[in-house]
Amino acid sequence: MKRAFAYAALGGALCCAAISSEGRAADAACATDNAAVPPGANTSSASAPFYIDTRGLDLKTQAPTRDPANPDYPRATELADRAVPSTGARGNFIIGPTHPVSPDTMHHDGVPAGRVVSFTMTSNDSVIYRPGMVRDDANGCRNAAIFSAHTAPGDPSGMIVTSSHPGQWTRAVDVYVPAGHVPRNAPFIVFGDGGPAGFFNEHQFFTTLDNLIHQHKLPPMVAIGIGAGGQDAQGSERGREYDAVNGLYAEWVEHEVLPRVEQTAHVKLTHDPDGRATMGISSSGVAAFTMAWFHPEWYHRVLAYSPTMVNQQWPHDSALPGGAWEYHDDWPGPAHAPQAVDGLHITAATGGTGVPLIANAPRKPIRYWFETGDRDLFYPAAALADGMHDWVLANEHTARVLAAADYRYQFVFARNAAHVDKPTLAQTLPEALEWVWAGYSSTGR
Repeated sequence: MKRAFAYAALGGALCCAAISSEGRAADAACATDNAAVPPGANTSSASAPFYIDTRGLDLKTQAPTRDPANPDYPRATELADRAVPSTGARGNFIIGPTHPVSPDTMHHDGVPAGRVVSFTMTSNDSVIYRPGMVRDDANGCRNAAIFSAHTAPGDPSGMIVTSSHPGQWTRAVDVYVPAGHVPRNAPFIVFGDGGPAGFFNEHQFFTTLDNLIHQHKLPPMVAIGIGAGGQDAQGSERGREYDAVNGLYAEWVEHEVLPRVEQTAHVKLTHDPDGRATMGISSSGVAAFTMAWFHPEWYHRVLAYSPTMVNQQWPHDSALPGGAWEYHDDWPGPAHAPQAVDGLHITAATGGTGVPLIANAPRKPIRYWFETGDRDLFYPAAALADGMHDWVLANEHTARVLAAADYRYQFVFARNAAHVDKPTLAQTLPEALEWVWAGYSSTGR
């Protein structure tokens, strides 16, 4: 049975075209990720500022390959090749290097397909994200302003981006509604980098939901894929929304997106935080965690691939100058003054009870599944020799502090896997979803 799509108000550009150059193919004139130790980095003194840990790195690969035996990583259970952790297990696991596609991610005859309703949102209609943030990238090259940026004198964490300014965004929102009976107060999962122009493979995800709901491994749930605001990283609308360590993105979803979802898809979404999940990849992955961290009254369940638990927040805020790095580790540099962008109001981060955030806050009711690949991102911008742009190290440290605080989490280190690795996602997604939703019951709620 083919999936039925219903399109509502889907006119003009589907996602971000007004401000993003992501659709343009890279050519020889465009710079690419650095993927190496930045020039002048501190790789020798762990007690000095901005130390970059190179232990266990094979620098001959692109990106460098990490050895999970790095002594700075928490201990993990290594599984047999092709195996994934069970849906009842907690803690740290190593999988790979072979990543077979799970049958539950593929279409099967006889499994009813949910419908998908789509609509667009624009910055002109927003209260929270109006105007948007636009970064001018030279020659139309993706992230050109990032790859050519400099940092503040004596502070390799302080990227200086001068080409960002107010602008407009348009994005798509896709709403999956499962086949058959949908509860009046439906559980749901909301994910970033959605939409036709997003990084996430919505077809694969929605098919997985079809299968798992049909097998009664997941409750009948709504899934909401929200397109990114445009571009990527520091100085972009996508970076402004996803990499900020505050509750603003969750508040935008709650007050501006979910009412449109209910109106357009004719569903009633639950207000029970145990029936609400967030999901994302890369920066939208850390945004998924941030949504639950700052608003646990709205979200208890989180799933992320290659989450950007690093120093990507921009502009810098003096409360949390290390951005998401400060979920798990101290800021390694000097005091940092806030930055401002002309014509845009930037909401300040809030440090809560102290930093690192996870270790210094009362344990929150968050259930977190996350993954990183052994060839995940490593200092993609050469100027940022700040000790806070190793995706694997950041996620290993996140696992360490979650374990120390007795959080319910499952962390997967995937061998032979790149950043947001598609084979790894196709192998692990069904079990990850089951793990995230374990224990959910709508009875009596």
